[in-house]
Amino acid sequence: MCLLTFLPSGVNPDLAALRNGARVNRDGHGFAVVTDNGILVGRGMDADQVIDDFTAVRSRHSNQPALFHSRYATHGAVSLDNCHPFRLGRDSRTVLAHNGILPRRVQPAPYDPRSDTRIAAEGYLPQEPFGSYDTRRGRRCLESWLGTSKLVLLTLDPSFAENAYVFNESAGIWETGIWYSNPGYRPDTTSGLLRSRAWLYVCEGCGDVDFSRRGQYCGRCGWCFHCANVFPHCDCTGRSSTPAVALRRSDIR
Repeated sequence: MCLLTFLPSGVNPDLAALRNGARVNRDGHGFAVVTDNGILVGRGMDADQVIDDFTAVRSRHSNQPALFHSRYATHGAVSLDNCHPFRLGRDSRTVLAHNGILPRRVQPAPYDPRSDTRIAAEGYLPQEPFGSYDTRRGRRCLESWLGTSKLVLLTLDPSFAENAYVFNESAGIWETGIWYSNPGYRPDTTSGLLRSRAWLYVCEGCGDVDFSRRGQYCGRCGWCFHCANVFPHCDCTGRSSTPAVALRRSDIR
């Protein structure tokens, strides 16, 4: 389901929360910290190392906003290149990270190893298809396009009015001054059996966890666990439902 964490200026990370999110979302990790001289970015496949690096950088630059991301792969290869955050186009002054499934327009074609977020960051969003993100209309259009997804953008580009933007903020959770895209930062209190299979029941669309679900669609937002699109626009429409327990993790990468 990924976990995207946003820290406003002056707020330090909750390391236990980051480790909880990394434990469930093991497909790569990354961070970005705004500084007076640029945006420092770190990525890696080893959660402990990336969290340690983030802690060290954040301790030196706590007066600016920051983000941390732990990935659960649904599109694209599990690789360092697909770890968030990504530059907006080729501009190192602006980076973004995302939680959720993006529309088909930016989903990778067969044999394209890139993730949907990477495709959006590299080629689609730099065109400003929704207009300026500093306008009410631009923000509203982007959030509508995101659907149930969430996105955090950090920038030092003077053409932006702010250094940090959280899109679909209301769909996330604020706790102790930190914003989380879903409850994945909380301690796992499920039994060992359910915990080992928990990923089968976590909706990537909205982050809802429903261990009683037996169909292929999330009962909260309609996200399809098979093709990663929202009902009724999923590729499985018209096919018979298959219990989620039959889905293998490799099927949704």
